[in-house]
Amino acid sequence: MKLKLNEQGFAYVQDGKPVFVDDQGKDIAFDAVGTKETISRLNAEAKSHREAKEAAEAALKNFEGIADPAAALKALETLKNIDDKRLVDAGQVEQIKQQTAQAYEQRIQEKEKAHGETLNRITQERDTLQATLFNERIGGQFERSGFIKENLITPPDMVRAVFGNAFKVEGDKVVAYDHTGNKIFSRSRPGEIASFDEALEQLVDHYPNRDYILKGTGSSGGGSQGGGQGARGKTINRAAFDSMDASARSEFFKNGGTLTD
Repeated sequence: MKLKLNEQGFAYVQDGKPVFVDDQGKDIAFDAVGTKETISRLNAEAKSHREAKEAAEAALKNFEGIADPAAALKALETLKNIDDKRLVDAGQVEQIKQQTAQAYEQRIQEKEKAHGETLNRITQERDTLQATLFNERIGGQFERSGFIKENLITPPDMVRAVFGNAFKVEGDKVVAYDHTGNKIFSRSRPGEIASFDEALEQLVDHYPNRDYILKGTGSSGGGSQGGGQGARGKTINRAAFDSMDASARSEFFKNGGTLTD
């Protein structure tokens, strides 16, 4: 645009504003004051936009590494929902309690199962040791018994087959019980538990077929041969024979025993 001049060569003024002529020949009054104010306003707007842009860029730095904004917003919404009121409203508190209780119960059951397996193993080991101890303590007593050697014609294993269940190992002692379930006490030491041989003697005394196992008291059955005391002592009746186990019966016949009805 060109400045419009009057005939004297001075700038043409309209309403106090210099007039310019544009490329189409149209007069345009130039408002310098308004233009300055507009420029100032635009500069202020530009500054405001620049500052807003810088603030936005600074804020975005806090979200660097978030590739999926939608997923991030969903996660934030989930976090917002985890407050007591929302949980109560949604009925999720009870659900969480149930899940926690179920998880705890499962852990308890797993521990109980492990403890049960350990207890079963220990119980089996204990029973095995007790059986071994019983065989050693009780079986050894029958094998070493002076009463059996001196008074009975039957071997120790046969005597044990008949009377073994009457003896128990209690602590470090072998204790005998009679047929009524009462402990057997010593006749020579009143108030004290009977020794093995003392208890066995009392058990034999109350044994219905004692005459067939005591030395010198057995009777021969019909048709039995031999007049010696030993031969008669090896003869027992059917009831005594039936009370023996298989090994005792075999041993009885091996030792020349005879059976009467």
